[in-house]
Amino acid sequence: MANSPQARKRAKQANVRRNHNASLRSRARTYVKKTLAAIATSDQKAAIEALREAVPILDSMVTKGIYKKNKCARTKSRLNAKVKAIAS
Repeated sequence: MANSPQARKRAKQANVRRNHNASLRSRARTYVKKTLAAIATSDQKAAIEALREAVPILDSMVTKGIYKKNKCARTKSRLNAKVKAIAS
């Protein structure tokens, strides 16, 4: 446990940041799940719209340092491939 005042403050800041980052991560996962649900229904228009909503959210997670750049690129690529597969 933190004993000095500055250690207490750092522990408090770390806790606030951890909670904020968790909410951002949860938001990104929600948008990915919405896209996957739209893909599962085989409704191409809904899947494209869900992907359009998810991509900027994922990009902002990279900017904020929540996800690594390649993880988001891989996720977007896989979602896009699944959306394109519906068309054919």
